[in-house]
Amino acid sequence: MARIFVSCILPGDGVDRLAREHDVVVGEERIGVRGDAFLRDAATFDAIVTLFNDRVDAALLERAPRLRLVANFAVGFDNVDVPSCAARGIVVTNTPGVLTEATADLAFGLLIATARRIAEGDRVVRSGAFTGLTPLFLMGAPVHGATLALVGLGRIGQAMARRGRGFGMRVIYASRTRAPLDVERALRATYVDLDELFARGDFVSLHCPLTPETRHLVNAARLAQMKRGAILVNTARGAVVDEAALATALERGPMGGAGLDVYEEEPRVHPTLLTQGNVVLTPHVGSADRETREAMSRIVADNVLAVLAGRPPLNPVAA
Repeated sequence: MARIFVSCILPGDGVDRLAREHDVVVGEERIGVRGDAFLRDAATFDAIVTLFNDRVDAALLERAPRLRLVANFAVGFDNVDVPSCAARGIVVTNTPGVLTEATADLAFGLLIATARRIAEGDRVVRSGAFTGLTPLFLMGAPVHGATLALVGLGRIGQAMARRGRGFGMRVIYASRTRAPLDVERALRATYVDLDELFARGDFVSLHCPLTPETRHLVNAARLAQMKRGAILVNTARGAVVDEAALATALERGPMGGAGLDVYEEEPRVHPTLLTQGNVVLTPHVGSADRETREAMSRIVADNVLAVLAGRPPLNPVAA
């Protein structure tokens, strides 16, 4: 019987499945591997189930010499030092595929909410400030027929493109690797470079991983390239955006707004963004529908049980 640390309670039956075969210790929400439940017994764990905010670095690995697996409850794995794990023979897994549609739903919801000023309108009604319709009141930006610019055309980027086509949007994209022609044709998506993408997009939506190359990919220079009134949507990772530069661009232009689900120093949000009416903020809930989160839990359990039984992982992350 192996010993497993799980960062916190997970939805679905994943943790119960692990506990039927192994000794499982569950940590505290929002604390995870930083809490006493892990630190006290780090040397005894054979596997850990981590969230995106559990930093797995060389220092943690030194405390856990028995560790054989890090199973990340997320698609992104920028929180895990994968090369250090590989050097120690530790397998790293993630949960790809199952959160594609949920995350694209949230991204497109942020796009519409920001463009049509839905959150602002909700606040007006709730405050009692709505006194009747006037022609200029809360005018937003059109979505139908606009240009949707996608940074990244992986699973979630493609799902976002399909939603955009359903709204009659023109779809352009930039990516480190160009998509196959059949994918471009199916999505009617046009490949452009990043500078052209930021200059042409009415809506720029981020769907790239956080890497050293993409950290602050959206900086002051790129924001200055955006069309007047353009909207940025981020459901990827917060640090892809220079949040201070974004706050300035929203205050001074040319941008029209932003819809954000992730933040550079999460859970802290740049204070200026909190005061701006043209920003819609959600608390990192891109994958937060019940079916998706339970599927992620099952995938985590499948990977842990496979590796601890001596079988190959289902979703390995390459160093």
